[in-house]
Amino acid sequence: MSLTFANKVTIGRILIVPFFIATLLYYTPQRPILYDIALGLFLMAVISDVIDGYIARMRKQKTRAGAILDPLADKLLLISAFLCLYRMGDDLGAVRFPMWLVVAVISRDVILLIGSMLLYLFRGNLEISPSSWGKATTFFQVASILGIFFQWTFSEILWYVTVVLTLISAVDYLRNGIKILNEHTA
Repeated sequence: MSLTFANKVTIGRILIVPFFIATLLYYTPQRPILYDIALGLFLMAVISDVIDGYIARMRKQKTRAGAILDPLADKLLLISAFLCLYRMGDDLGAVRFPMWLVVAVISRDVILLIGSMLLYLFRGNLEISPSSWGKATTFFQVASILGIFFQWTFSEILWYVTVVLTLISAVDYLRNGIKILNEHTA
């Protein structure tokens, strides 16, 4: 089976992540171009996420591989961004991530990953659609990351909205996962 165009875009997004991480890890105030490159790579990945989803829906190219690779690409990019930007701390300027936000984002994604693996083990497939809570959470996580890149003074407001949505979406996904498991074993 060959990869669809949407799957190729998703794989491209996954391949961006190591370069994104490297530009942030090698950034210093003496090499500001790396910061700009990291921002460009992040924006490219975010835009390609929108594009691959649109292509998959419009061309009816939704695949099992895409259902696994797309959320994986999102998680890799977002977790990497939160960890790297947190680690950079004071090198970024006045606006920097608080630890509680980073812990909330990563904890949610680890819980979702474990839950997905359990669903796959018990059901033999993984057909989970993103919820509206999950989409809103991703939007605000991306906005929070952009707030760090652009040093938005209102970033703290984004963080509180992001952490609330992160917690709500975690509970929502857990509730739905337990419901699916209960239906499967009943």
